[in-house]
Amino acid sequence: MQLIDGKSTAQAIKEEIAAEVSTLVGQGKKRPHLAAVLVGHDGGSETYVAYKIKDCEQVGFKSSLVRYEDDVTEEELLDRIAALNADSDLDGFIVQLPLPAHISEQKIIEAIDPAKDVDGFHPVNVGKTVIGLPSFVSATPYGIVELIKRYSIETSGKNCVIVGRSNIVGRPLSVLMSQKAINATVTVAHSRTKNLKEVCASADILIAALGFPEFIKEDMVKEGAVVIDVGTTRVESSETKSGFRLKGDVDFEKVAPKCSFITPVPGGVGPMTRVSLLLNTLKAAKNR
Repeated sequence: MQLIDGKSTAQAIKEEIAAEVSTLVGQGKKRPHLAAVLVGHDGGSETYVAYKIKDCEQVGFKSSLVRYEDDVTEEELLDRIAALNADSDLDGFIVQLPLPAHISEQKIIEAIDPAKDVDGFHPVNVGKTVIGLPSFVSATPYGIVELIKRYSIETSGKNCVIVGRSNIVGRPLSVLMSQKAINATVTVAHSRTKNLKEVCASADILIAALGFPEFIKEDMVKEGAVVIDVGTTRVESSETKSGFRLKGDVDFEKVAPKCSFITPVPGGVGPMTRVSLLLNTLKAAKNR
């Protein structure tokens, strides 16, 4: 069993990005500029945005944080997005989800200029991804594919089962894994899939993205499979100072011995999601 180390892979990619930024600046071009819009004080969102700002510092990007309280109106947020779209110094920006219930997340996503949509959530970018045109790919699927490539995992003709069908991970990932660059045969499974255990056990590459801690058990994984765990659920723990720990969708201790490759949680897909946002921002800056 080989551990897929997303943390060290992400660090290597950051160093590559930093070198490219240094070259761009040395040529007299401006630094890539990423902004994050944060509404309210959700703990997970606060932490994630703080990491993104730190990531920008590490690779030499300029970063900006736009903050609003929970009571911001949808109209106010849309007005700010219009201003960010028009800001010539800004290469890309994200609106951190989730948003308060009185704001339509889909309306906000669709208001972002696709050329600055470095989260890859706008329907234009999703559509371009589906038909194989250059686009900003959603960060988590982008990171997973990059991990698979960098670990030279064989994908051509392999059976890939993705458990989870979200618009952020499962659906776009199924498209990427089936495209000619990967050439896997993809099955998208979910909570209504019949014989789910048998479907999962048929996978050469099993990707768990459903948000239920330790859902994937050892009898759902075949010997020698590659297992990618996208899950990051906070569960109570007496073993940590915080009183919580992150659990993946895979029962790691029991599943890992059966695998040829497996991602840990934390330290697997998470760091690659963050670095993929940097890759998209660098691409946006070069496009402009």
